[in-house]
Amino acid sequence: MSGDSQVAGSFAVADYVVIALMLVVSAAVGVYFAWVDRGRGSSRDFLTGGRRMTALPVSMSLTASFMSSITVLSNPAEVYRYGAIFIFFGLAYALTMVVTSEVFLPVFCRLGITSTYEYLELRFNRATRLLGTVLFIVQTILYTGIIVYGPALALSQVTDMDMWAGIISTGIICTFYCTLGGLKAVVWTDVFQIGIMLSGYLSVIIKAVVLQGGVLTIISDSQQGGRLNFWDFDINPLRRHTLWTIIIGGTSGWVCVYGINQAQVQRYISCKNITHARVSAYLSLLGLCSFLVCSVFAGMSLYSVYKNCDPWTAGMVSTPDQLMPYLVMDVLTDCPGLPGLFFAGVYSGSLSTVSSSINAMAAVTLEDLIKPYTNMSERQLFRLSKGLSFFYGILCICMAGLSSVMGGMMQTAVSISGLIGGPLLGLFILGILCPFANSKVSSFFFFWCDSINSC
Repeated sequence: MSGDSQVAGSFAVADYVVIALMLVVSAAVGVYFAWVDRGRGSSRDFLTGGRRMTALPVSMSLTASFMSSITVLSNPAEVYRYGAIFIFFGLAYALTMVVTSEVFLPVFCRLGITSTYEYLELRFNRATRLLGTVLFIVQTILYTGIIVYGPALALSQVTDMDMWAGIISTGIICTFYCTLGGLKAVVWTDVFQIGIMLSGYLSVIIKAVVLQGGVLTIISDSQQGGRLNFWDFDINPLRRHTLWTIIIGGTSGWVCVYGINQAQVQRYISCKNITHARVSAYLSLLGLCSFLVCSVFAGMSLYSVYKNCDPWTAGMVSTPDQLMPYLVMDVLTDCPGLPGLFFAGVYSGSLSTVSSSINAMAAVTLEDLIKPYTNMSERQLFRLSKGLSFFYGILCICMAGLSSVMGGMMQTAVSISGLIGGPLLGLFILGILCPFANSKVSSFFFFWCDSINSC
């Protein structure tokens, strides 16, 4: 069917039940923590879990927060198209955790701040703090719109699931448990959702291995197709994937996420002490690498199954991100419930990322844009933090809706994320590693970095 995607299979009742159960359990976690913390709520408890969290659940939440649905869908497609050199992102993850643990964590934990951007005021001035806060909110709203809309679109075009049902259910469930349970609900739903994501991946991989006659067959097919391209040392920075672009570019990109992003920093400071925060960072490395291995092997499985008939070039799917859903509906529909498990994992990726973003935006809005200019009671701040979570949840749904009618917005949002993340990382590094820098130097440095990124 040239030029059009088509449904490779259809959902059974069991598939809808699996997805519904995942959504119900996620919502129930929010209800549970709202009930447990009733009568003693504060904005501090709501936004940072009372700073009493331990390393294990926080590490799983760190992993889930940015192992989004786009990651679940896109990483195997990247391996399918460009090869298993993608596995070297594991080195980038490891370097990221070392830099985060040794450079950023001691500063944030010692200061005891709630908003990452409080540091910018302490180090430079209030204007720098407000700039960082506003840019973070803009970046995050755009990014969460993609996270909600992208998977819903990809899945709707290869299954019989309705796109708007995916968008609205994801947004409403996220908003519900974030508003009721705060950071504790976000962390513990992440723990549940990461299990669903890994189970969904493994169901596809195991079925593909059985279908192809073993792991060795998949590896052999990938080698014959040039997909085991591990040793590409080309120094050309314009190449999509080489050892150097993955390690250097990947480390820089992930330090932006794990080193200074509010959603991640909020988890570090929710820990009992810096030891728990450091352990959570290194434990999350195991989770990231587990996802990486699964996504690389899933991409190799994709290639092995479709080596003689590429669904993308044949017009069976309209974008590479639909390759994994197409494979699922092609090979798992004879096992009712398993397609639902995979798609529950995809939506779990959306829920984990969007809920983290909602909680982070509520925190920086309260700490950076409201508290310094008002004199509210703790009870008022607590209610306001819940209201902000609800507001940002609705805003994310609206942003996903705008993405669906404005085709160029997704690429624009990704570009804006790159433009903002790099200069903000440079600003934090400047403040931490360059004692001579002042507010004038920081302003010049930020806009210089931004102009370099634009080029």
